[in-house]
Amino acid sequence: MTDTELCPCTSGRPFADCCGPILAGTAKAATAEALMRSRYAAFVKNDMAYLGASLVAAKRPGFSASTIAAWNADVVWKGLEILETALGGPDDERGEVRFVASYEKDGQAGDIREHARFRKKGGRWYYLDGKLEAAEPQAAPKRAPAGRNDPCPCGSGVKYKKCCGK
Repeated sequence: MTDTELCPCTSGRPFADCCGPILAGTAKAATAEALMRSRYAAFVKNDMAYLGASLVAAKRPGFSASTIAAWNADVVWKGLEILETALGGPDDERGEVRFVASYEKDGQAGDIREHARFRKKGGRWYYLDGKLEAAEPQAAPKRAPAGRNDPCPCGSGVKYKKCCGK
């Protein structure tokens, strides 16, 4: 990724002016959302060191860079959508970000929907934890109207013409 390429975090800004300096350690994420975006960029760039360093200290011992790297090795990240933020500004000590990170793995599309929590310590934002959310329900496909002699779609077992088709 060159300095003029857009940042993978989908901010629309060049990587060099967005997540690049944060991943390199030359700048701090100013908000919880900025840290979330930089963590997504770290997954795109396979920067496991940054992912570990951006965790709250209590979570670092359980972080397995090799396990995450193995899972991430054949993932193609497709985009990040920030759904909602709560607090997490420059003057806050806590923040929350709901997001969807889309990817493709082994030819299958997927996404991670998470409600993530962040804490600021010593002027630096850290990822605390996240709760995975279920995908939003899809509308049921519309059924074609039943023929007069077909079983009624209501499940009664009676022909449509003698049930709901009256």
